[in-house]
Amino acid sequence: MVLLHLPLPEKMPEADSFLPLLPPGVRAYALYVQAHYLYLKGEYAKSAGLVTATLAMGASSYPIPAIYLHLAAVMDYMSMKQPDQAKAHLLAAWELARLDDLIEGFGEHHGLLGAMLEAVIKPKWPKDFKRIIDITYRFSSGWRRVHNPITGHDVADDLTTTEFAIAMLAARDWTTQEIAKHLKISVNTVKSHISEAMRKLNVENRKDLKKYMLL
Repeated sequence: MVLLHLPLPEKMPEADSFLPLLPPGVRAYALYVQAHYLYLKGEYAKSAGLVTATLAMGASSYPIPAIYLHLAAVMDYMSMKQPDQAKAHLLAAWELARLDDLIEGFGEHHGLLGAMLEAVIKPKWPKDFKRIIDITYRFSSGWRRVHNPITGHDVADDLTTTEFAIAMLAARDWTTQEIAKHLKISVNTVKSHISEAMRKLNVENRKDLKKYMLL
């Protein structure tokens, strides 16, 4: 329910009821799910704190859960408009991923990362960025077929990944100037992407973008 962004239960199982039963690597991944759950509840600082604590307690020794934990932190910090902290976690995840080409998680999380892949990975690793975007399109197609009918939330499926990423920031109340600075592109380019996204979604203002985003 958490990872597919389906309606959440009113209460999650108490962590101490199952975490001690799990092997360390699986335990780290379970804590990623907990952090993702807190993110969905809008408790970004608490989620980021859980990520930091989990990594500090040895999760960094397990590359796959560590990558997912760092990506959850990127989601949190971009939601709190703290791109420097988000960038640090993204690069930490990327350094782990590049060793064994573990890039799937980046594609799966693309829409939640607040255009951080476009800002950081695309300029320096353009070929890898393209591979990640290919994963994003494949993953998103299957995810929407499960998510949209169950939730009734019609997450946009006809935007490019760049349009979606920028629209996500706009829907999170980032200004045009903030988005332009984050992506190192012109204000006019940002306006063009937002206008095109709004045209495709047939909405007239940024507030209405929220109905089609992962918020």
